[in-house]
Amino acid sequence: MATSTVHQAREALGKRLRDLRRDAELTGRGLATLAGWHSSKVSKIEYGKQSPSEDDIKVWCRLCRAEDQTADLIVTVRDIEAMYVEWRRRLLTGTRARQNKLISIEDETELFRWYEPILIPGLLHTAEYAASVLRRVAAFYEIPDDTDAGVSSRMERQQVLYRPGHQFHFVMGQQALKTLVGSADVMAGQLDRLLSVMSMPRVRLGVIPANAPYVAPSNQFIIFDNRLVHVEAVSAEIAVTQPREIALYARSFAALSGLAVYGSGARSIVMSELDELLRGDAPPPLE
Repeated sequence: MATSTVHQAREALGKRLRDLRRDAELTGRGLATLAGWHSSKVSKIEYGKQSPSEDDIKVWCRLCRAEDQTADLIVTVRDIEAMYVEWRRRLLTGTRARQNKLISIEDETELFRWYEPILIPGLLHTAEYAASVLRRVAAFYEIPDDTDAGVSSRMERQQVLYRPGHQFHFVMGQQALKTLVGSADVMAGQLDRLLSVMSMPRVRLGVIPANAPYVAPSNQFIIFDNRLVHVEAVSAEIAVTQPREIALYARSFAALSGLAVYGSGARSIVMSELDELLRGDAPPPLE
């Protein structure tokens, strides 16, 4: 859950601050007195119940004679503040605003590493597949249905696939080829699009077979170079910017991509799923 991830980040920050206080041989009450804070403030910060402000960090480090830690801790505070963005707030005016926000992030990215377990990655959507996805998003979150505008922006995002200076590594579970989005015709068009994408010079596309072993914790995520990870949870979008956390996602991606098949192997899996659709052998969606 996104909320627990943020709480864990606050707890980790609190532990670092507690260690600094103890190294300075200060009690919590003693630090609060020197800083002019309420006596409970130090405890709340150290146990992740309250986020410190940037000024709090500066005071904490000064009083604990750890001013060399100030800059790094301030970055950590900013990361926690940016980490959690409620979907309802992000999607308040519909789906288009979020699509537009991603355009600038993607334009600045040289290497994309994108893992999707149950859906096709957004940059590879056909217009029909994108419309079906965005329509369901609008209905689920009960937000304005601006599907046409959202699809237009998503198609605009895809221009980055054709611009020099960008490399793309997509890994998806075989389930992503099976999840029925829209209709069988929509899915057939989407799988055909994947076959075309595989021939693009800057795109590497891998499919993890359904019977692949479990090797690493995973959920949907996108790594933008080594500076940012986006994770989509049900209730929120998480932006990860801490280098040590980004390294964990990179490690997970390496493990997942190691399970994937590429080239003719990936093409064979996609064509098998497409043939099944065209023959009408795919099972009907569950009601």
